[in-house]
Amino acid sequence: MRHVWVIVTMFIFILSGCGLLGGEKATKEIDPPKDVTYVENGQSLQEKAAEKEKATETEKATETVQRELYLIDKNGFVVPQTFALPKTDAAAKQVLEYLVENGPISELLPNGFRAVLPADTQVLSVNLKQDGTLVIDFSKEFANYRPEDEKRILQAITWTVTQFDNVKRVKIRMNGHDQNVMPINGMPISEELSRDDGINIETNGVVDITNTHPVIVYFLAQEGEQTYYVPVTRRVPNSEQDELAAVVKELIKGPSYGSGLLSDFQADAKLLEAPKYENGKVMLNFNEAIYGSVEKNVVSTHVLNCLVLSLTEQPGVESVAITVNGKAELVDESGKPLSEPVTRPQNVNTGSF
Repeated sequence: MRHVWVIVTMFIFILSGCGLLGGEKATKEIDPPKDVTYVENGQSLQEKAAEKEKATETEKATETVQRELYLIDKNGFVVPQTFALPKTDAAAKQVLEYLVENGPISELLPNGFRAVLPADTQVLSVNLKQDGTLVIDFSKEFANYRPEDEKRILQAITWTVTQFDNVKRVKIRMNGHDQNVMPINGMPISEELSRDDGINIETNGVVDITNTHPVIVYFLAQEGEQTYYVPVTRRVPNSEQDELAAVVKELIKGPSYGSGLLSDFQADAKLLEAPKYENGKVMLNFNEAIYGSVEKNVVSTHVLNCLVLSLTEQPGVESVAITVNGKAELVDESGKPLSEPVTRPQNVNTGSF
């Protein structure tokens, strides 16, 4: 029995020396070195962290924001089109660069549209003054435009950059020199361009322009299956003291013959009473001719959109409510009730209103 105990004792001692039951040597082998690099699915955690950081940077770089660019359509109108552009702190400079022919806009242009600024034009600088005037300095290539585009260029520049709330007016320079006239035909350039100068200005049938004032109305245009909205500046007599009624009247009158523009308004549509305005909301009461079809209570989507876009161009107007014969039981073409006032979309011609 004593021999058995001695053998067991020796066996335990041997195992302890080998580290199988613990001891200092076993601890050193089980505890990993402090500088070890863990591997998960064949990839080190450091590599994985680096890839995650890179993905985050890529995601930031591809973050986009909706911007309106004013381009020229097949009928020669300056028209807003909304695009998702890369987010940047230099937004005003960016949108101007997207107006350049053969520039970054090339792969985004809708069918029937073209850029307004001559190819290779560079935006040398943009400088926003405290009074809201954006001073834009273009390179000499700015002068290489089509002569018939002079007005369109100024309108497109002005309306594109004034989509930003802090930009109120525009001043044009070329190679550091103020431009008082356009380089080719010599059309005078206002000291400070603004939206008050109008867009797609119509003067047909206006005998005495001094006794008129401008209003902006939106009509339809179509390219293939794409329908979009075009702003037009009309001159209305100064005797038209109700601006809201004047806008509706011009919409019902419809676009000029041969302009290529369209309208969904029925010719016999009319307001039954003067528009009412209250806290940013315009209320319109039409006769039944405002319906776009024989289907009762249905207002054409295009009629509704043109009303909202046109009326919200007026100062202080934020939304439009419609009734027919004093009743508000109306729906749009999708069947959505028009029980609430309709507000202007943040961007125009996005592919969906």
